Amino acid sequence: MNAAFLIQVAVSALAVAAMVALAAWAKIARPQAPLDEARARALFAEDFPERTIEAVWVATDGTGALARSGAEALVLSRLGDGYTTRQIPWAEAAAAALRDGRITLKIADVAAPRAVIALDAWPPKDLAA
Repeated sequence: MNAAFLIQVAVSALAVAAMVALAAWAKIARPQAPLDEARARALFAEDFPERTIEAVWVATDGTGALARSGAEALVLSRLGDGYTTRQIPWAEAAAAALRDGRITLKIADVAAPRAVIALDAWPPKDLAA
């Protein structure tokens, strides 16, 4: 081994250590707190600013939410370390069956083909389909 090789290895090790330190300092990819209704409404409002939200149902595990906006259902689900929002017809969301405390909604999106939301009860009794 010559001196150039050792210098290159040392510089590479320092660069990796610097990236690890930067990631730790920036808190990159830290787990998010579970969703609550206020945060879910804020995320829906950010992606659908023109929509009026009638009701929001937040998943019992805090990883997703479902909202009604007229004839549309707005679906919020965790994807990676963030959230994705999609819309589907309300009739489709209301017809979803509750199995093992979860409803599965087909989103028909390549990136997120379905959303699984844990709820205590479904469909809601207070809103007509």
